[in-house]
Amino acid sequence: MGQRPRLLSLSISLMLSLVVLPAEAQKHDQTPPSVRNPLEGVDIFRHYCATCHGVDARGHGPTSVALKHEVPDLTRISQRNGGEFPYKHVKQVIEGEDTELLSHGTREMPIWGPIFHEVEWDQDFGDVRLEAITKYIQSLQQK
Repeated sequence: MGQRPRLLSLSISLMLSLVVLPAEAQKHDQTPPSVRNPLEGVDIFRHYCATCHGVDARGHGPTSVALKHEVPDLTRISQRNGGEFPYKHVKQVIEGEDTELLSHGTREMPIWGPIFHEVEWDQDFGDVRLEAITKYIQSLQQK
């Protein structure tokens, strides 16, 4: 076998492994759906929010330095709103229903509503996730 056919064969094998192996890995993913798509507020926060807001929710997550705008400290939402936690507004921001949200510039914060509403086990747990994450953020408020 010449050099070119050998290189072609190697290239095709490499390309197939890049396509087939990840697809096979997904088929055999043994991670329970509850871990991939958590329903508890603290788990949702760690999975979706902590990269920007930080595990402590103070706005210093590892990706916050790459954003154009300062990531807000979620533990001070009530303080910034006269001591009241704006539950409905926070939930709307997370879901992506708040169209007046300009502090995120070009919407640097992902709109989580559609992601949370993905159907699994023939059910839509989106509202459960939105309530859980909003309640969790409410529980973080500084007294």
